[in-house]
Amino acid sequence: MTAPLLEVRDLVKHFPITRGVVFKRGIGAVQAVDGVSFSVAPGETLGLVGETGCGKSTTARLIARLLEPTSGEILFDGADLAAMRGSQLKNARRDVQMIFQDPYSSLNPRKTVGSIIEQPFQIHGLLGETGARRRRVQELMEQVGLNPEHYNRYPHEFSGGQRQRIGVARALALNPRLIIADEPVSALDVSIQAQILNLLSDLQRDLGLTIIFIAHDLSVVRHMCDRVAVMYLGRIVELAPAEQLYANPQHPYTAALLAAVPVPDPERRGAPRALLGGDVPSAASPPSACRFHPRCPRATAKCSEVTPQLEASDDGSLVACHYPLVRGEALAERQRDA
Repeated sequence: MTAPLLEVRDLVKHFPITRGVVFKRGIGAVQAVDGVSFSVAPGETLGLVGETGCGKSTTARLIARLLEPTSGEILFDGADLAAMRGSQLKNARRDVQMIFQDPYSSLNPRKTVGSIIEQPFQIHGLLGETGARRRRVQELMEQVGLNPEHYNRYPHEFSGGQRQRIGVARALALNPRLIIADEPVSALDVSIQAQILNLLSDLQRDLGLTIIFIAHDLSVVRHMCDRVAVMYLGRIVELAPAEQLYANPQHPYTAALLAAVPVPDPERRGAPRALLGGDVPSAASPPSACRFHPRCPRATAKCSEVTPQLEASDDGSLVACHYPLVRGEALAERQRDA
């Protein structure tokens, strides 16, 4: 088997909650990411999905070292990014780049497109000659479908889709091995979304990129990803190959997510759906044991007392549930007998 390019082990990020203005004291913590583990093989696209606030973007920023992890390991090609500091971390960041969600706020409005894409070369001291940098920037612009002659234009002169292409070009500047795409199309029109997704697919094929793709739209994830990890309140509850997860979801939360997807077939629109009740609990005071148990129709007393571990099922999927669904089983809207 091929060694993973990225391996995340028991990754934790807690944001402290403090009280007081001058003498601040801790009164709790927001458990944004709490024991996340997964791996990504070279050339693979791993999807991260879940409701707003489940910890997807925080996980992405931890891997890119835009946030300092509370604990855990982030092994990139065998080296722990979480333990790196100074010049060692700076050099490692060349291999891990990020495409941000909002193409409007992620670009400096005071800089030209050329200077935005050129900045990574300046930070890392590459392509010392100004002419060489300009040529490389224009090559990147052409590679992502932008007109190289627009090198001196400012971000406000571009559409939303074009701005996201600028973000993609910036991420590609240092020839990274891993791209983290944090909901790269959620702020774009549907027609433009398809163009950006096709661009990412083409770039992955041509450059051999490894991608972590974060999204809310489950149909987009199915189209883009080889495997999918489902997150709920800071933890991964299911991880499986994309087609397998969509055909046979085993965690009740995954089944509920898929049931909530709009159905275009008029004959199936009236079919009953297993929708979840209640709201997502606060990450500052999460439920005990299985964090999904207050909303799960299959929960028993065991679910509130014993934390389920992410374990392999019969078909190879990883699922953290005491009572996983079997193939073809619907999510029952009743309490399971203890």
